[in-house]
Amino acid sequence: MANSVFRLIRQLVLQLFGSFVLAFLTLFTIQSVYERIIKLAQRYPSLHLFDVIRFFGGTKVMVELLFGLFIVLYMVLFNVRRFIYVSQIQRSVKRIAAGDFRETVPVRQNNEHTELAVQINGLVRRLQDSLAEERKSEQTKNELITNVSHDLRTPLTSLIGYLELIDKDNYRDEVELRHYVQIASDKAARLNELIRDLFDYTRLRNEQLPIALQPVDLAEMAGQLLTEYRIQLLEMGMEGRLSRPSGPLLVAGDPGKLIRVFENLLANAMQYGATGRYIDVAVRREGQQAVAEVINYGEPIPLVDLPYVFDRFYRVEKSRSEHTGGSGLGLAIAKSMIERHGGKIEADSDGTRTVFRFRLPLTEEIFPLRPSS
Repeated sequence: MANSVFRLIRQLVLQLFGSFVLAFLTLFTIQSVYERIIKLAQRYPSLHLFDVIRFFGGTKVMVELLFGLFIVLYMVLFNVRRFIYVSQIQRSVKRIAAGDFRETVPVRQNNEHTELAVQINGLVRRLQDSLAEERKSEQTKNELITNVSHDLRTPLTSLIGYLELIDKDNYRDEVELRHYVQIASDKAARLNELIRDLFDYTRLRNEQLPIALQPVDLAEMAGQLLTEYRIQLLEMGMEGRLSRPSGPLLVAGDPGKLIRVFENLLANAMQYGATGRYIDVAVRREGQQAVAEVINYGEPIPLVDLPYVFDRFYRVEKSRSEHTGGSGLGLAIAKSMIERHGGKIEADSDGTRTVFRFRLPLTEEIFPLRPSS
């Protein structure tokens, strides 16, 4: 704003100075011309130049007339470009006001109107970005509703179907009844998992999920979780391997939330790395950071999908079958939880292995349990 005012004052001062200079030069020139005409009239009486002078009313009238005409011509010629430019700005602003945000104000000349045009174009760009963000948000909301509806409807439909069979005694024997009950129980657990993931993700995004910080030995936690998953890995024909330092690797974290991160990464590795034999969990120190990696050796993630694996409801396998993917929120939840702890998470994949890696700041401080802000 200050620059615009300064530029306007400078332009006005320059115009006034130029006008005074031109006016002085004009008066001086006209006076010189008039004096020459007088001398010519005295030298050559036969030309009757005195009659011409008397016709125009003498020196004063002639000078004022010529000076006035010159000033008018000067002002018109000097400002005609400015008037045309202002008219163009007005037309562009009128189109923008009518809702055409593709319109831009032409940026020309170098005066206060140029600065105005630049500011208007900046405002239009911000409006375009705001509208694009709003459209993206609306599309994301619609996708969220569609995906949640699909993911909840599939197990719910099966659950209702099997409960109806049981309610109508539509089973052959006790064995088939127990089979139906087991399927209904599995579908109910699936629904509970989906709803939990959805609520956790929403609360994390809105920063409503409290994080209670305390010293956590990340290496010890990784070893315990891998031991707990040993039976599940054996059932899938897989084996877990741990690489960790000999001493503790302390970070400031919420144990429950960090366990959830490891569980989501391990579940993802088991789901998509089943064709490989091993799942490696590596924990190490790098400078002032603790680094944890969960590695599988199944099918690689295509490069086109790699930047989006932490997006909510994004799946490399696009069929959205409950047998080929989870809720689609596991990695998004892991990302949000790590970021709430002040860390970063990333994924790499090539022809031999897929790595999910997160980093957290190390801490040597022992402090009491407290919620983070």
